[in-house]
Amino acid sequence: MTQTALIRPAWTPATIALMVIGFMVFWPLGLAMLAYIIWGDRLDTFKTEVNRATDEFASAFRKKGGYSATASSGNVAFDEWRDSELARLDEERKRLDEMRNEFDQHMRDLRMARDRKEFEQFMADRQASQKKNKKSGSVPEIDG
Repeated sequence: MTQTALIRPAWTPATIALMVIGFMVFWPLGLAMLAYIIWGDRLDTFKTEVNRATDEFASAFRKKGGYSATASSGNVAFDEWRDSELARLDEERKRLDEMRNEFDQHMRDLRMARDRKEFEQFMADRQASQKKNKKSGSVPEIDG
């Protein structure tokens, strides 16, 4: 960790000032700054340990109970059937994703058409209002 940073987990004037300001503004901010000053140098180690533990948990799951497409069951017929079913499911997923994309595009087109219709109605009403005001020779009042 660099020791030239202005805000680092140490008792520097900047961190003390931030802690005091934090307590004055909202006490949990001051408490968080105090915790950072005291235990902040352990954050990198903590993050590394959490990442390592998560990776170990995930790899243990993959080894024990998780599914692996390359794992062989020892039965060639079953493995062929499983691979064909997985391929069929992948194709089905792709087909469903395409259908969803088409539906999303259809909904966007419907919204755009509705918005266009509403805008054109607004413009027609506005033009009719302006023509009416021009014929009567009056200037419309603006409510404010």
